[in-house]
Amino acid sequence: MSKQLPYALTNFSLLTGHTAIQPIDAIIISGKKITGLARMDDIPEGVEQFDLKGHTVSPGFIDLQLNGCGGVLLNSDISTQTLDIMHSANLRSGCTTFLPTLITCSDNDMHKAVKVVRHYTEQYPERTPGIHLEGPYLNKARKGIHNEQFIRKPSDEMIDFMCRNADVIAMITLAPEVCPESVIERLNQAGIVVSLGHTDATFDQVQKAEDAGARFVTHLFNGMSQLTHREPGVIGGVFASEQLGAGIIADGYHLDWSNLLLARRLLNDRLVLVTDATPAAGSDMTEFEFAGQTIYHQNGKCTGKDGTLGGSALTMIEAVVNSITAGIDKHDAIRMATANPAMVINTSDKMGEIALGYYANLAIFDQHFKMQGSVSGGNLEFHGL
Repeated sequence: MSKQLPYALTNFSLLTGHTAIQPIDAIIISGKKITGLARMDDIPEGVEQFDLKGHTVSPGFIDLQLNGCGGVLLNSDISTQTLDIMHSANLRSGCTTFLPTLITCSDNDMHKAVKVVRHYTEQYPERTPGIHLEGPYLNKARKGIHNEQFIRKPSDEMIDFMCRNADVIAMITLAPEVCPESVIERLNQAGIVVSLGHTDATFDQVQKAEDAGARFVTHLFNGMSQLTHREPGVIGGVFASEQLGAGIIADGYHLDWSNLLLARRLLNDRLVLVTDATPAAGSDMTEFEFAGQTIYHQNGKCTGKDGTLGGSALTMIEAVVNSITAGIDKHDAIRMATANPAMVINTSDKMGEIALGYYANLAIFDQHFKMQGSVSGGNLEFHGL
């Protein structure tokens, strides 16, 4: 329900990712923003109240890598309608903000996607702070499900285009051994988060990319050189770094749970939960087209005909629950889905926390982490209350 007048959420417990929190009884929302954190006696007269029946409220989850969900895929239909469907599906899993992710494709499709996401972001900045371009400047040896036909080296023309549109291109995944350090420097200086992924880079190449401005790593452990006894590779480069962050797909298929715990221990709040989701997430699809291939979905696992993982069917609430079940503290898991990703894309002054002046993006769930509702840009939706 769209609420233009101020209203208050009451009778809830908070799970913000912080153990020390301000004691409040009400979250007051007006328009798209949180305008009050109050005790019951301080709720202004005439403000409508919504009883959340003791359920838990956390900041809305932020997904930095979302190819599609709810039966749609950005690469297949680059349109605002696709983004609307993705957003609606996301709300059922507590995800209020996402980077629509376009994987390796033509220059024309990248131009179109940037234009579409720009239009959508202007209307809904609380939903989509920008686009994530995953490719096309990748290493073919680590391409995964990406279409090799479109994998290429960067051109000056496209790098110029990206820098001109840095206000809407939030992140780009590239392989540093394919891209000169000067390209990474330009993208970083323009304000785009450079993420290393689908790469066979050496430890030395990772360090040089970091020196040039790389700040993140895409789906840690997957699509990258591994840590070995004589060559630490990308994994070793991340673990040795003091500033590289990383996204991680906590679905039980992309990694062993012990690696999730190891990454959390070494990276702390530089680790971010992502879904890398596809149309199967939030739908009952058993197969779909992705990167020119048929992807088969069964029991939450998405693979091509040859068994190569093709994204996931993971949702953000599932990623949080899986992390907690694996042994990560619930406060840490919530930060991995909220404050940490906001920090990566430089939006921690407006989202990822429950605070005055922040976007009213909230997830509402019961003690078993079953979704009950959400608030997105001030719009309150009940799913199970």
